[in-house]
Amino acid sequence: MKSNITRRSLLGQAAAIGAMSTIPNMSLAAASDKIRVGGLHDLSGFLDFLGVPMNKMLMLAIEEVNDAGGLLGKELEPVIYDPQTNMSLYSQFATQLSLKDRAAVAIGGITSASRETIRPILHRYNVPYFYNTLYEGGVCDRNTVALGTTPAQTVEKLVPYTMKLWGKKVYTLAADYNYGHITAAWVKRFVEENGGEVVETDYFPLDVTNFGPTISKIQGAKPDMIMSVLVGSGHLGFYNQWAAAGMKNEIPIASTTFGGGGAEIEIIKPEVANGIVSCYGYYPSIDTPTNQALVEKVKARYPEETPLLTELSVLTYESLLIWADAVREAGSLDQPEILKVLEAGKTYDLPSGQVTIDPLTHHAVRDVYIADLQDKSFIIKEKFSQVQPSDTQLVCNLQEDPNANVQHEISLN
Repeated sequence: MKSNITRRSLLGQAAAIGAMSTIPNMSLAAASDKIRVGGLHDLSGFLDFLGVPMNKMLMLAIEEVNDAGGLLGKELEPVIYDPQTNMSLYSQFATQLSLKDRAAVAIGGITSASRETIRPILHRYNVPYFYNTLYEGGVCDRNTVALGTTPAQTVEKLVPYTMKLWGKKVYTLAADYNYGHITAAWVKRFVEENGGEVVETDYFPLDVTNFGPTISKIQGAKPDMIMSVLVGSGHLGFYNQWAAAGMKNEIPIASTTFGGGGAEIEIIKPEVANGIVSCYGYYPSIDTPTNQALVEKVKARYPEETPLLTELSVLTYESLLIWADAVREAGSLDQPEILKVLEAGKTYDLPSGQVTIDPLTHHAVRDVYIADLQDKSFIIKEKFSQVQPSDTQLVCNLQEDPNANVQHEISLN
């Protein structure tokens, strides 16, 4: 019950801010003593389990900057909108942040669809934009910084690691949309590069919940392992049905998505989820003083409703700190000056590890980790340092084309 009360309070606050920002508000528009930070995360709708922790971590970062004296002698002021997983609202709120709120930076978007709705708007109005979700790669936009991992950073590591553990015959299950199709193609490429075979790839709309026929197909195909690129709450049914069919101890599972939002490990019982192997740019079990300090700080700030610490939420926190550092170094809020700082190759020591912004793509060169899920905890098995976003580097060079404003479809042929 506590969870529902707190969530209603958070969503009510977001709704109130959103309502206030959709009507003329001269005091807000005229305020020049504060620097506005725009937040665009789904605080309601079917992705709220991702958006609420991301928003909480953004608020924590804003509070930290303000507690340290703000920026340029001014306090940061959050302007938080709830797009409700609705692309029309994403478009509306990105425009409001740019034109009416005069936000100095925008942080948000979860799905690729939401990113590609707001990114061109923020590009048009020169509002620096940070996107913090793992995704399929290919964005080429000097105004955008993508901190989330791409397949070349995670899938490329996950595939050979699990094939060495379990075998070379892989059965892929993927969500039937952009991320699922492109990531499944990367899985196939990396499996074949490592001497293996994808025996089948099945795609599922996000609302599919019955995996009985698929489980029968997998049993007939007899793969050595399953690679799950499933997405969303509906697809969680696969893991329960897999265990119920007696297959959990027969064919192991690796996943590019399970546990990435955090809620999965709370919803799926440990006896079902134990042993799923994943690869991300952040796990709460990273054993460094910087990360452990963050874990304790989050518990202290949100003692009753502690947000799930995942790649999405922690990279949201880190993105605000990176932007704030660039503002301090530039001594300015001007977009060109901030971009110059971000492109200078500085390495940041953050809870997720070492992070450098690649000047050619504005994606993160970062540490990534492989982990085994056991009893709701991720046991880190391997760390890979400073992994390049090489998939996006294939299609994007912002030094040659600084005016690029596109998401490329990366050809795997």
